[in-house]
Amino acid sequence: MTESPIGKTTDAPSPWWAPARHADIRPFLMARAAVTRAIRAWFDEQGFLEVETGILQVSPGNEIHLHAPCTELRRADGSRATRYLRTSPEFAAKKLLAAGEPQIFEFARVFRDRERGDLHLPEFTMLEWYRAGAGYDAVMTDSVVVIAHAAQATGIGQFSFRGRTADPFAEPELLTVATAFERFAGIDLLGTVVDGKGDRARLASAAEQRVRVSDDDTWSDIFSKVLVAHVEPKLGQGRLTILFDYPVPEAALARAKPSDPRVAERFEIYACGVELANGFGELTDAREQRLRFMEAMDEKQRRYGERYPLDEEFLAAVAAMPEASGVALGFDRLVMLASGAIRIDQVVWTPPAGDA
Repeated sequence: MTESPIGKTTDAPSPWWAPARHADIRPFLMARAAVTRAIRAWFDEQGFLEVETGILQVSPGNEIHLHAPCTELRRADGSRATRYLRTSPEFAAKKLLAAGEPQIFEFARVFRDRERGDLHLPEFTMLEWYRAGAGYDAVMTDSVVVIAHAAQATGIGQFSFRGRTADPFAEPELLTVATAFERFAGIDLLGTVVDGKGDRARLASAAEQRVRVSDDDTWSDIFSKVLVAHVEPKLGQGRLTILFDYPVPEAALARAKPSDPRVAERFEIYACGVELANGFGELTDAREQRLRFMEAMDEKQRRYGERYPLDEEFLAAVAAMPEASGVALGFDRLVMLASGAIRIDQVVWTPPAGDA
């Protein structure tokens, strides 16, 4: 119970900025500050340059299930232009790679509509970095080191979340996506990838005893259902898991692996069943990237009745950028695990607007 301005009691919770309520989460915020300092110092030691890229973008990204807030700007001549709050700094960062920057990182504020929960916020911090001229194994290694530095900065011995634990200092488990699907769901995943496309009928048949398959589910929908229900909960148990070699229909902005065109140079890192990082050997074929974006926006239109424009400058930059690798890490999630918090909103300085 709190006292209202007119002296009557109310059942409404105190505001987040009430001293007593702030004091409850201040230890987590101090942990956040310590992790930020440690990671910045590590990137500096490695010769990375910290950048700050723009939040308002022509396109927020062209993934089917990502949704971005948008606004309308008025130019000096009175004309209007739609701009989106970015879902990632990736487009701008790759333009900087094309400009000649060799190693960059950013603590980027990013935005997602339709996301809120213990692990999701509509506005959050993404730590993203890129290495020009490096394979994606280089940023895999970076990611493991960054996670260990976060744990070292807070002094935590192991990560814990929802009854699961993981040692951030132990040698990570390396697991291909195909192996994970076979081990945890009994599915020959690569047997459903034909000529670079997912064979929906084959995957549906293989998965129908594992998940509920709807008539309008695509290959990617079924893949995601199996991943979420049967694979992700088993990852990052006891130690970090690096899940790599994603099937090429799930390549996103990663290039196909030269030694096996059925898979892409994409990986994700998990701790306690929580996805922390998503990295790529970056695609530099602008034509292929355009085709992927167009297919994704067609599907987004079918599902949600909306589509985002293509950023033509980004596609031009993809054609001009060097071979590179990059990774996006959910910084708030990392701080949550490194500080011992149980919800992501405990490790942000101010909650999303409108939250209690």
